[in-house]
Amino acid sequence: MIGSGVASSTYPGYASPATATATALPGGRFEVSINATDIGTGARTAMLILAADALQVDPELVEILIGDSDLPRAGVAGGSSGTTSWGWAVNKVCQELAESLLAVGGVDSLSVSMTVTANTSADLKARENLSRHAYGAQFVEVWVDMDTGELRVPRMVGVFAAGRIVNPRTARAQLSGGMTMGLSMALHEEGVMDGEFGDYGNHDFAGYHIASCADVGSIEVEFLDERDTRINPLGTKGIGEIGIVGTAAAVANAVYHATGVRVRDLPIHLEDTLVVR
Repeated sequence: MIGSGVASSTYPGYASPATATATALPGGRFEVSINATDIGTGARTAMLILAADALQVDPELVEILIGDSDLPRAGVAGGSSGTTSWGWAVNKVCQELAESLLAVGGVDSLSVSMTVTANTSADLKARENLSRHAYGAQFVEVWVDMDTGELRVPRMVGVFAAGRIVNPRTARAQLSGGMTMGLSMALHEEGVMDGEFGDYGNHDFAGYHIASCADVGSIEVEFLDERDTRINPLGTKGIGEIGIVGTAAAVANAVYHATGVRVRDLPIHLEDTLVVR
């Protein structure tokens, strides 16, 4: 039995205060420092792109310094807020540095370095009281074995309005990874409670199952061109969790389409899909 399902996705556009420092060096190079954390999401590259854009220089002239507690303080990598929080501070400090350089005749006129520091705390407090979110829709195709109840998901498609996409390559990787996590949530991941000891009985990957390569079929990710300047000056929104949000519901809806069985607890078990014939 083959079914298709769709679910909507939404995730808040969080941001936290951050401080960044930008330095113009004699000779035309720049250093931008912020204690951002790159946990594999491409934060260093995103900050480089935003800094070069604000300074209006070639990215090869900019060095990004992150991941050190001696650097200007910034928020954690969480809540899909990293690029917005850090990037806001980087954009602000680089724009201020560019204006300061313009006032002295440009970077070529420097004989000593020039450093500017900026913080976004006041900017965050001054924002309008609005509900800020990223949005999406996720579609899946599900195959259900009529004899065993076994599930296969050969195709997933996600379409997202997530503001300005700073780095399309890494953004697409994040969202396809998030959709894989959502698939894992729908079909595999389950904490089994030990009733006698009141603790989880599957603390390892032998007992706690996650999606493997063989479980993941085709994943397509598309972005809608969205310019939302009231989210923040950059127009960026989070692209981490929203890839997960909606995927599991789309899988459950596809199972319902294929079998007529409405499953409301995750993960979906084989026995849930077996229909009395």
